[in-house]
Amino acid sequence: MHQVHTTTDPKLIEAIIQLRYEILRKPWDKPRETATDELESQSVNAYIEEQEQIIACGRLQDNGGGTGQVRYMAVAEGQQGKGLGRLILARLEQEALAMGIHTIELQARENAVEFYKAQGYTVRETSFKLWDVIQHYLMEKHLSGSPL
Repeated sequence: MHQVHTTTDPKLIEAIIQLRYEILRKPWDKPRETATDELESQSVNAYIEEQEQIIACGRLQDNGGGTGQVRYMAVAEGQQGKGLGRLILARLEQEALAMGIHTIELQARENAVEFYKAQGYTVRETSFKLWDVIQHYLMEKHLSGSPL
């Protein structure tokens, strides 16, 4: 069974950003710096490691008012379809509850909408088209339960 960890370690965060880049940016010839932003140090970075390699990751940021946002979900090639994304998302939801966040929003790529629906998220609206290529949908989930 894979364990989900969180980190603030700059070395691990660099490895996480590298996975994001490989999965979410490189296939579209976008620069590595587009796989991160200025909220990195204020966010919760969750990851799964196997043989000293980051194989899955996701990030939670607090947007205020009891709302958080999940961003940069990525699972390494060859590791997809094994439930790793589900584990990362569940951990980020637990972290959200511990932070007093009860609603999570995210921008899902068209090919990930069904994954998020299976995790209890609903589509609020069609949002933007990244690089005029990848349609995104604003999705949300209202969390219930007790924090960690």
